[in-house]
Amino acid sequence: MFFSLRNRLMLIFTLLLTIPFIILSIIIPNWFTSIMKEQVQDSTVEMMDQYSLYINSVTTQAEEFGKQVLVNQTTQDWMKLEKDSAGSLKEQSLLTKNQLKKQLSSITINNSNGISISVVLNDGTGIWGNNPSLQNTRWFKDFSEHDQRWVKAHIDPFQPFQGMQNSYLLPLFDMYTFERYGVIKVNVPTSLLQNALNKITLGKNGRVYLLDKQGTNVLLGQVKTPKDVLQKSLAEITNGKREKGLIETAYKGEQYLVFFQKLRVGDWILISEVTKSELFSKIEQLQRNLLLISAIIFILTIIASFMLSSNIVSPLGKLTKAMRFVERGEFAGAKRFMPTIKSDNHEVGYVIKMFSQTIDRLKHLIETEYEANIRRKDAEYKALLLQINPHFLNNTLEIIGGLAAQGKSKDVMNVSVYLGRMMRYSLNTQSDVVNLGEEINYIRNFTNILKLRYEDTISIVIEEDAETKELPIIKFILQPLVENAVKYGFVGNKEVEIKIKTEKAGNQIFISVEDNGVGMSEEVIANLLNQEKNNETRNVLESRGSSIGLKNVIGRLQLYYGRNFSYGIESEKNMGTRITFRINLHRGDSHDESHNNG
Repeated sequence: MFFSLRNRLMLIFTLLLTIPFIILSIIIPNWFTSIMKEQVQDSTVEMMDQYSLYINSVTTQAEEFGKQVLVNQTTQDWMKLEKDSAGSLKEQSLLTKNQLKKQLSSITINNSNGISISVVLNDGTGIWGNNPSLQNTRWFKDFSEHDQRWVKAHIDPFQPFQGMQNSYLLPLFDMYTFERYGVIKVNVPTSLLQNALNKITLGKNGRVYLLDKQGTNVLLGQVKTPKDVLQKSLAEITNGKREKGLIETAYKGEQYLVFFQKLRVGDWILISEVTKSELFSKIEQLQRNLLLISAIIFILTIIASFMLSSNIVSPLGKLTKAMRFVERGEFAGAKRFMPTIKSDNHEVGYVIKMFSQTIDRLKHLIETEYEANIRRKDAEYKALLLQINPHFLNNTLEIIGGLAAQGKSKDVMNVSVYLGRMMRYSLNTQSDVVNLGEEINYIRNFTNILKLRYEDTISIVIEEDAETKELPIIKFILQPLVENAVKYGFVGNKEVEIKIKTEKAGNQIFISVEDNGVGMSEEVIANLLNQEKNNETRNVLESRGSSIGLKNVIGRLQLYYGRNFSYGIESEKNMGTRITFRINLHRGDSHDESHNNG
């Protein structure tokens, strides 16, 4: 039971007068300070973790590319041919060098991070140009003498792409004798790492760097952190066992907060530094403003005491007007009027809320059966449509995998183009209805993939009636039929012939798919006909077995077109099957109502 209105008003006024002063003057300042410090620390650690994962991802990719180039047979052949300076092998060496260039260029083009790769022998002979002074180059000396695999930002004129870059170095050696001949240099654009680093923010003027153990910036720019603070922090980081954490260092009366995280890349360390005065400058300003806010709240409390009493009578008067709408049966008018009734009083607000819910329930009871039928039919249709996607994608990926295993890179690219067109078509969810010409173009892309996969063992003919191109049709009605035709066409046959035909005759569209496969059994045909007779569309979602694709299409067409759809199946054992859909262009009112809201 609610408290009496009188007691509630007294309690509210007391709380509004006392609690704000207590909270604003004592609790909130300290609370804000502690929360802000925790949030800054948590957000900084989180951003540094994200950058660490990003660095690990990029550097792991660079390391993998280096290993791929090392074990590549073309790399090994070029290295050996360059070692043998006989004149008879110069042409072969040049040919092998060009092949290696193409492979390295392909890796550069196909990766999204702009990574490039070069291969250089100890005498300076390289894939992208010769560097006679290689032995005197700083990065090569560090690599040869100290095995320093990761190089800080630098410019290397003997690389395929110019600009600042960080590099990963891998020894180039004979895979059989393990004799070293040079170095594989995998270059990562410095801007790639720097742009990601710039996204880490710490306070208003915080500074973030990627350093090595000597405190040198491995990317771009100067380190602005005081040298004493940086040296103390690096000493504690390198001598300690923690992989990440926070170090507080005092310098010239200022307290520095240094967040750090050790990376798996060489001896790189991610450093974020800010002073406490910079980080909490707004807290002091907040504390000064709270006293002013508390005075304003006191005044607002006095005003609220007068407004609260008027907030009881006015809402009840408006509620009476809303009840008159309901009395006349005008539920829509009552719902439009209800938002104008507002009250902060608990009892009055509860009455208004319950009356609004009563209107909704009355209206719902009147409309529920009609809307429920529409929703159920639309949900069944959407579920049937979504059932196709995993089946189609799995088949296509298997085709791509097979071509890739055979080394048919050009065909893989073609399949990817066809697949991309199909995916754009599939991901267009603006409407479930398209022109029949678009559906035929979609199936052409699909059959092009099949032709690449099965080559001369499959023949697919599409006869498209020009009059049918602009006719509306629901999506994805042909692909499951073609998939079944291919699947069962190869059972007992070395070659498969498939014919797809569209035709307009009067007010009907005829769509047929014909194959020379094993045919359909009488039991399967009877099962499909029984499904149509009993209108068992929902059972399609639970179907299992060989006819799942055909059942899916038939179920969707029955849901969408109702009595205006029919089909025929002509099948003879070991001779093939022809499935024909007939769609009446003049659809009934029941279909239009059910799908205009979809």
